[in-house]
Amino acid sequence: MANSTANSQTSIQITKIYQAPREKVFEAWTTPEALKQWFGPSDDFKTPSVEVDLRVGGKYRIQMLAPNGESHIVGGTYKEISAPGKLVFTWAWEAGGGCGDTEPGATTETLVTVEFRNRDGETEMVLTHEQFPNPESREKHNEGWGGCLDRLRTAI
Repeated sequence: MANSTANSQTSIQITKIYQAPREKVFEAWTTPEALKQWFGPSDDFKTPSVEVDLRVGGKYRIQMLAPNGESHIVGGTYKEISAPGKLVFTWAWEAGGGCGDTEPGATTETLVTVEFRNRDGETEMVLTHEQFPNPESREKHNEGWGGCLDRLRTAI
């Protein structure tokens, strides 16, 4: 089951059900080796580098390589960690990977909240990504998250 809705001009919310306990889904979001398995908008993207300092105030950084060799790097800071129920972190692209930001090379920090809910041995995961600078950025991220979250299903 998948549901994707745009709540407004500046946010998205995606709900997915995974046939795995929420501890395992949470772990897939918080360990570098697991993130390397699924993080990227499609199967032809590679994720060669992931850094995770899993603590409030800790940072993460994820490098994705597009099929054409172009590098896309995103990073941010963990704001809330409630294992295995919730993650909240900032999100900002490095070096021009702005996905529709207002100006070339602009860095816009947005906020991601991921909730993991137990559903009889399965996990309902709700991802909310908000504070986009414009609808174009929101839509590009909505597409990217859709691919990532489909890939997550095969990694858990």
